[in-house]
Amino acid sequence: MVGEEVRVDVEAVIEAMTLEEKCACLTGEGYWELGGCPRLGVGPILVSDGPHGLRRQAGAADNLGLADSEPAVCFPTASAAACTFDVGLVRAMGEALGDEAREQGVAVVLGPGANLKRSPLCGRNFEYFSEDPYVAGHLAAAYIEGVQSRGMGTSLKHFACNNQETNRLIVDAVVDERALHELYLEPFRIAVERARPWTVMCAYNLLNGTYCSESERLMGQGRAWGFDGAYVCDWGAENDNAASLPAGLDLVMPGPRPDYRADVEAAVRAGALPEERLDETVRRVLELHAKHEAARGMDVRMRAEERLDVARAGWTCGCARRSAWTWRAPSLRRRRCCWKTTACCR
Repeated sequence: MVGEEVRVDVEAVIEAMTLEEKCACLTGEGYWELGGCPRLGVGPILVSDGPHGLRRQAGAADNLGLADSEPAVCFPTASAAACTFDVGLVRAMGEALGDEAREQGVAVVLGPGANLKRSPLCGRNFEYFSEDPYVAGHLAAAYIEGVQSRGMGTSLKHFACNNQETNRLIVDAVVDERALHELYLEPFRIAVERARPWTVMCAYNLLNGTYCSESERLMGQGRAWGFDGAYVCDWGAENDNAASLPAGLDLVMPGPRPDYRADVEAAVRAGALPEERLDETVRRVLELHAKHEAARGMDVRMRAEERLDVARAGWTCGCARRSAWTWRAPSLRRRRCCWKTTACCR
């Protein structure tokens, strides 16, 4: 058992928080850390890359992986795992990742990626499942279900239309309504409705003229699907301090961001932002802490060697099936995990 379960009374904490403490909850406390509210018993939690193997940095943190990381299992990338068309196997990978996160003290795994492969030049294609929205959505949902079954959170990303590498921090993806809903948003809809991720990560790019991290329309669409978790921006993707929170963004990463906290506090004091609206955002961030604390007492089921077995099964099945197996849609819905029973996985 990793630790004792702790219950966080979110409403009582919000009632007792100062305005400064509420604003501090809106950004990370460090590169991978959310600070919580220690004065009121809400401790910090850690998040970590990545979708295909934890990149928990115990010392200096960076976004390129230059600093040392804790040893972790290397799982098949989403592009490789998708070659199996095996929902059960992808869920098993999620369960293994969830157990590894628990062992390393990580609360939220920053994945999966559910964007479609639209250009061979997209630098994130390796962590996206498919060019097909049905396949991408159901495999992303299986991953989320696996991780979160172990009491760890996920961050469904990159919401939305993060499909190219050229100028990906500032590019404006102009997409008509039918293509947007039938293709680009569909994997996210499937994953949200099926698996209920703890967080959704907003992409760097603009979508139809508005940065994703300040698009009320985009984040409102997620709420319409039933998403009730926290919206977090990709690392450094928050663009306009005045526009982000009112549009629906809950958490700015990385932190600390004293400028963002100060701007939100000033907006509340000036009456430009109702404190009730701030409380809604703080509530979603604290609920993230509460979910983690409520699951703290869960046991780790898969030890390191078992997690390696799952990873090996993914690599073996993906290689064997890429050229040898023809997929049919019904099998994706009904298929159970093959990795313990299929000869090619031995």
